[in-house]
Amino acid sequence: MDESKEDQRLPHRRNPNEPVSLEHLAELGVLYWHLNPKDYENDEELKKIREARGYNYMDLLDLCPEKVANYEEKLRNFYTEHIHADEEIRYCLEGRGYFDVRDKDDRWIRIWIKGGDLIILPAGIYHRFTLDTSNYVKLMRLFLGEPVWTAYNRPQEDHPARK
Repeated sequence: MDESKEDQRLPHRRNPNEPVSLEHLAELGVLYWHLNPKDYENDEELKKIREARGYNYMDLLDLCPEKVANYEEKLRNFYTEHIHADEEIRYCLEGRGYFDVRDKDDRWIRIWIKGGDLIILPAGIYHRFTLDTSNYVKLMRLFLGEPVWTAYNRPQEDHPARK
């Protein structure tokens, strides 16, 4: 992704563009599946993933100006570079957004998610999130145990999740 400070909701591709493979993301610990978002309540593949990884809690989040108080402030918070002590698991049911993750050279990789994309960010990876210009996303948030939303803003090099 480029380093432009222009609207965070734009694609921000490098010039020339540098596509990143799912294999490269997996080397960073980022996992990806494409599922059927229209039937998420009965999706056997989603059930298998949840069971295999122990995700026993889920909720749904509609993120758009019409449904979220202090929408712009929330987006700014999500877009602040941070880590979590646990995995971040998001399943995009509708709409679109971007997860930006740092690679091993501390460069941003922009991951565009849309309906059907399930992404798992490993604990300790620097990342941030924003919507694209659609200004709408409906996400399923999955957790192992009780949900924890604690974000540790950069720098956090000594955090146990970074080891």
